[in-house]
Amino acid sequence: MLDRKVTVIGLGYIGLPTSAVLAQAGYTVSGIDINEDVVSSINRGEAHIVEPDLDQAVQRSVASKRLLAYTSPQPGDVYIICVPTPFHQDKSCPTPNLDFVLKAAQGIAPLLKAGDLIILESTSPVGTTQKIADVLKKQGVDLSTIYMAYCPERVLPGKIMIELVENDRVVGGLRLQDIDVGREFYKTFVKGRILTTTAATAEMCKLVENSYRDVNIAFANELSIVCDKIGVDVQELIQLANHHPRVNILQPGPGVGGHCIAVDPWFIVTQDPENTKIIRCAREVNLYKTQWVIKKIKAEADAFEKQKGYAPKIACLGLTYKPDVDDLRESPALEIALTLHQDGYSIIGVDPYVACHDILNVTQVYEPGAADIEVLLVKHSLFLKAQK
Repeated sequence: MLDRKVTVIGLGYIGLPTSAVLAQAGYTVSGIDINEDVVSSINRGEAHIVEPDLDQAVQRSVASKRLLAYTSPQPGDVYIICVPTPFHQDKSCPTPNLDFVLKAAQGIAPLLKAGDLIILESTSPVGTTQKIADVLKKQGVDLSTIYMAYCPERVLPGKIMIELVENDRVVGGLRLQDIDVGREFYKTFVKGRILTTTAATAEMCKLVENSYRDVNIAFANELSIVCDKIGVDVQELIQLANHHPRVNILQPGPGVGGHCIAVDPWFIVTQDPENTKIIRCAREVNLYKTQWVIKKIKAEADAFEKQKGYAPKIACLGLTYKPDVDDLRESPALEIALTLHQDGYSIIGVDPYVACHDILNVTQVYEPGAADIEVLLVKHSLFLKAQK
């Protein structure tokens, strides 16, 4: 199996680490991305995203000629699609945007030959693997001669290089032979268990995992709003409640970000709006929590100006969607800072992982007391150390 060439389409937060892991496992990998700067940096042996151990892995993989990046699809024996799956904004319910996935399928169609394996790793609505098959069929590909599988990633930013190898994986196929071939491929570099099922179930599994987390976060966020109103310390409350042997309430925050938890629940809701009331409600609670935080900061700033006679400078500590990563996708912290800035408040964006921003004044190093109001939005390790 290791003598097979792998083409990874999309060199973002999943595609690049996956490419490096495969290269280190002994595969020859062609990484594909439409961003020329990304391709150039990788071919210099440099990772364009912040992730522990990724820089070294990319450098070693490129130096050994096991990994090369290109701007157009390259022939391979295994094709892994890791492109984004954003959503179209809609007033009632965001809908999935599969343009990148389907375009990737169109791009590899002319390269396919008998025996090739196509794997979709992008988080996708149920039925997307079948849609790829439909696209390939229209492009003249004989589907009986190739294999297709769906295998979603299950990794935590900050531990991606470890979890790509150690976590259990779910592999789904359109046919039994797809499942068998997909499982054998992942067994060559994954130490965790390979769990097999249909493509539709595997697609739904990924969405359910993140929707489950979204619902639990929504409960904590709703608690924080209620406790603020009635004068109860929500942190103390959660700590006490979690002493119950069957209770494990999560910590509240300014909302939910990232490409998974903030997006995936909508993929389920759009497929059955009538029977997804809890999932949709959780999404709405977590979206509202961000607006609630903005209102709280504005109230504090307005009270400061009324008392002091001048507008305060507000330091937004943290802009990424979670601690100790550089990922700004769907970040509630970034939305808070941008909204305050756009509404006329004086904002300093502080984040050790963000070098600059098109709109905000951003600094990676901040001296406590440099602003009149400091708002901790993301619990980066550096911020927590400074508080001790």
